[in-house]
Amino acid sequence: MQWVDLRRAVAVLALVMSSCLPAMAQAPKMPPPEVTVETLAARDVPVVYEYPGRIAASREVEVRARVGGILLGREFEEGARVKKGDLLFRIDPATYQAQVALAKAQVAQAEAQLSQARRTEERAVALTKRGASSQSTLDDAISSRQLAAAQVEAAEAQLRTAQLSLDYATVTAPVAGITSLEQVPEGSLLSTGDLVTKISQIDPVYANFSAADTEAASIREMVEKGALEAADEAAELRVEILFGDGSTYGETGRIDFTSTSIDTETGTILSRTVMPNPKGELLPGQFVRLRLKGLVAKDAIVIPAEALMQGPQGMFVYTVGDKDVAAVAPITVARQIADGYIVETGLKPGDRLITRGVVKVRPGAPVKPAGDAPAETPAAGHGGGAGGNSAAPAKETAER
Repeated sequence: MQWVDLRRAVAVLALVMSSCLPAMAQAPKMPPPEVTVETLAARDVPVVYEYPGRIAASREVEVRARVGGILLGREFEEGARVKKGDLLFRIDPATYQAQVALAKAQVAQAEAQLSQARRTEERAVALTKRGASSQSTLDDAISSRQLAAAQVEAAEAQLRTAQLSLDYATVTAPVAGITSLEQVPEGSLLSTGDLVTKISQIDPVYANFSAADTEAASIREMVEKGALEAADEAAELRVEILFGDGSTYGETGRIDFTSTSIDTETGTILSRTVMPNPKGELLPGQFVRLRLKGLVAKDAIVIPAEALMQGPQGMFVYTVGDKDVAAVAPITVARQIADGYIVETGLKPGDRLITRGVVKVRPGAPVKPAGDAPAETPAAGHGGGAGGNSAAPAKETAER
């Protein structure tokens, strides 16, 4: 009985399988995935570099006492703006006024002696010509006049020195800027060279920033190859400032200094930007972001961010051949911009790039292009991080 039941079960299973085979054979194949395709074209792309920076005063002047004495008064508000030549401090001038008066008297005395010596010399010359006086007497008269002239010069020099000391008793601002706290209170006894305040000149200001030496070398190499050049040969590189809230400063500046050496601790190169600051919106010590504009990548190939894939062997994209078959194209990326990435190697103008639907694509499998539109011209790029040019990892992975 058992063998009979087993035979019946095998027969039923065979009948069921035979009835299913035609249905399986007639099941439709999966259609190729629908993707968006763009035809690549080379174009000039504005390139922007961004760096963190810090504002510094263009001049930090220490105001020091040039003469000693009692500090009588402070004539400014601490932290206030002052103009060049504004009165800051008054030092007791009594001693220096007396020195000036004494020096003037000495000058007057020396000038009287010189006038007497000149008259004596004139008489000696006349007597010598008539033979009524010896040559030695004339020589003595000439020497006396020369000595009197030297004494006048010395007295005038002492007068100028005394007048300078009197002028220095009135301390004025050497530059325009913002004053710091006073360093000594009123009534203090000052010595020559004592610090009384500081003035920070903030129009213009400096914005200091550092770029990685590898990035600087990359920019230099691209410029030498002609892949990167100024947008306008007559214009210099422009620098914009961005505040923490994303707003942009209304003035543009220029780079006036770049170090010729690399910081051994950070591996960066220091640069400095001069920024106009007529309204005083930029303050020393303020952290900002600097945006360098004016460079253009010539004949660049740009791909959107969603097209870039990352695999074990590196970055790649999917391209579509003449028969609408997907293929893997390994690439290297030069830098990131606002709308995607600038491709250094791996793609050329005319290549058909899959930009959307890449998750469903398999290498060597057919695809259905939904649109074969040319790539749009991207806006000026904004890099990320300190240098703003590092290629961010792709969102997609090879496993996807």
